[in-house]
Amino acid sequence: MKMLVISDIHGNMKALETAMEIPHDEVICLGDLVDYGPSPKEVIDFMMENNIPVIRGNHDNAVATGIDCGCSYEIKHLSIATRDYTKDQLNDRQLDFLKNLPVKIEKKCRGGRVLFTHGSPRSFYEYIKPQTPDAEVQEMLEGVEADLLVVGHSHIPMTRNIGNITIVNPGSAGQPRDGIPRASCAVLDTDSMDFEVYRLEYDMDSVTDKIRERMPHCDELITILENAGVNKKEN
Repeated sequence: MKMLVISDIHGNMKALETAMEIPHDEVICLGDLVDYGPSPKEVIDFMMENNIPVIRGNHDNAVATGIDCGCSYEIKHLSIATRDYTKDQLNDRQLDFLKNLPVKIEKKCRGGRVLFTHGSPRSFYEYIKPQTPDAEVQEMLEGVEADLLVVGHSHIPMTRNIGNITIVNPGSAGQPRDGIPRASCAVLDTDSMDFEVYRLEYDMDSVTDKIRERMPHCDELITILENAGVNKKEN
């Protein structure tokens, strides 16, 4: 079974459409459908209409509940500015969808047990990055019973092993932050547990045009998209 794993769409419908073109049998989204991008309504509607399982990200939670998203100081102003725009775009049904998203999904696959989360298994605010010390990650994994942990949140593709658990990250479809300005997603083979990351060209100009049109005071978002987040520390 080929499972398309997408994460951190952030209102970028064009990147989502491009990722969905990858051949797959099923899809799962690791969260953060909203904030930063010009098309949050379209992204949420797509998930609902196609019955795609979605995990609650910190930005989904912030939009739905008003609780702080936990962004770093360097980018918080953009998060706040785009959140006002996002909430103005959404109706009660879409907000309820975000509010009721689960914080994790567990699956028993032929290849082993898989746990899907947005951040770490204990909090969607916590990052597991390539450089996160093993000791810190081990604390985050306490009590986890899985062969494979699939996370998002950092916007950086990754594969690493901690003890008997393999941790993978598909990167961000809509807001990559690793200096490569192409949509990032992955396909998980649930039989072999192989995990392949894809980097996809998409019509970024149409997205930046929408940002200029709909979010005129957020030009910095265009720079982040075009440079894939260099100089921006956290999301």
